[in-house]
Amino acid sequence: MESKKVLIIDDDEKINMLLSQYLTKYNFITTSAVKPSDGFKIIESTPPDIIILDIMLPEMDGFEVCKKIRERHNIPIIMLTARGDVTDRIVGLEIGADDYLPKPFEPRELVARIQTILRRMDGTNNKSVKKFHDIEIDYKAHTLLKNGNEISLTTLEFYSLKLFTENPGMTITREMLYEKLKGYEDESYDRSIDVLISRLRQKLDDDPKNPKYIKTIWGAGYKFIG
Repeated sequence: MESKKVLIIDDDEKINMLLSQYLTKYNFITTSAVKPSDGFKIIESTPPDIIILDIMLPEMDGFEVCKKIRERHNIPIIMLTARGDVTDRIVGLEIGADDYLPKPFEPRELVARIQTILRRMDGTNNKSVKKFHDIEIDYKAHTLLKNGNEISLTTLEFYSLKLFTENPGMTITREMLYEKLKGYEDESYDRSIDVLISRLRQKLDDDPKNPKYIKTIWGAGYKFIG
């Protein structure tokens, strides 16, 4: 398997060192930064395949770092929070994070989440382009066009849209979405899924009261009607 590049942005040098050593055992190539400014330089010079981003950072917090990365890149981001606060997790999803992990955590769990996200990305290599009304999804290029204009999607948004478009007309429950996209249990998942769908609808310019693509099935979940 081709080695994947992981960038860790955390102001705790000891954590950076320990995580780098651990991830190396799983064939990952790791780099680390203790300041966001150093992380930005690494992203521009040697773009990683995935980013591990702490919330508590000098210069600016992890939320602001995530926003700035999303302005230019669709690199998957896993956010780390010491508080394990549900609000932090929801905010992280709203601004474009693909996953979150509360501290303290088992390093093997982080590896599992990294591998899950990267497998999703690799799984699109042989998919064709699909068109629905005024949107066009290129699974190989990992892009979405609307009326010919590219719409920036996070990895989580892209794979939720992929799940919907591969199962048109099928009611997909929040539990199904959570299992496919998250792969772990958390008491806040129901709210997080709703945030994800709301964000995806905004990017598709899809009115939930008069949907063209994603219809809410009350008490059950969502259905792609495009």
